[in-house]
Amino acid sequence: MAQIVLVRGDITAQEVDAIVNAANSSLMGGGGVDGAIHRRGGPAILEECKRIRAAQYPDGLPTGKAVATTAGNLPAKWVIHTVGPVYARESDPASLLASCHTEALRVADELGAKTVAFPAISTGVYGYPTGEAAPVAMEAVLTADSAVEEVRFVLFDADAYEAFERVLRSEED
Repeated sequence: MAQIVLVRGDITAQEVDAIVNAANSSLMGGGGVDGAIHRRGGPAILEECKRIRAAQYPDGLPTGKAVATTAGNLPAKWVIHTVGPVYARESDPASLLASCHTEALRVADELGAKTVAFPAISTGVYGYPTGEAAPVAMEAVLTADSAVEEVRFVLFDADAYEAFERVLRSEED
């Protein structure tokens, strides 16, 4: 089981093997975490995303699935892109959110990544309440069959950090 670490900060600054991107299905960049990763990582990420779209996912990456690209100019080796659920549109957003985490860890294992940084997937413009997303994300990571040694949840604001910290404390009790 991976060690869980919580960090308040910028996911694009994390020195880990892989950073997970809360991508949109187009894989062409966007707002929030996705935009920040593409901006800071540079054009190499977008070029690989274009190749993935052309070869594997012409209709876009499905919700809950994950693919990897280079990390370009980021301090990580790889970016693992996953598409989280839009909270209001899904009848079972929790299973899709859990799949984002387990699929990202599966891809990390394929890459040989030992340290992986996750954002709070779907909690921005996709509208997933952070207090509901945190236990789903944490449970998925803690129960995943993965060789990843450290999972770092990198949370941009105090509210998200506190939501994940509450869940982590309850897991330790």
